[in-house]
Amino acid sequence: MKTYTTKIKEVERKWHLIDASGKTLGKLATEVARLLMGKHKPAFSPTLDAGDYVIVVNAEKVQVTGNKLKLKHYYRHSNYPGGFRSIPLEKMMQDNPERVIEHAVKGMLPHTRLGAQMLKKLRVYSGDSHPHLAQLIKSTSPESKTEKQRVS
Repeated sequence: MKTYTTKIKEVERKWHLIDASGKTLGKLATEVARLLMGKHKPAFSPTLDAGDYVIVVNAEKVQVTGNKLKLKHYYRHSNYPGGFRSIPLEKMMQDNPERVIEHAVKGMLPHTRLGAQMLKKLRVYSGDSHPHLAQLIKSTSPESKTEKQRVS
């Protein structure tokens, strides 16, 4: 008996639309990372980019728990003396709410070239509108499937 391995030609990619309004940042990021890696598919392979495309809308309406708005900071350094910068989550949510979700998802993906390739399939928008309507007509999101099951 031989072990089956998925080939890149056999991977079918779908588009998923996720509404971030009212969702917690961490739980949203884990759901998005799972879809980007392809862990929801039966043919998951950790060495292959078999994930789907993900569109996140309403990024400015994502919620955080506790005092994270004031206490959580994003850090960077320019590698020059005195080049350390710290931006609180509250200011980041006002300036670039898309970057908050991208940063959270990036931390949950592999820190390799494969993870960078997976991150390219993520699209985050702060409002309701997005330019990917043509791709979404062909596929359904996992949320719509669960809603159909609840109605039945």
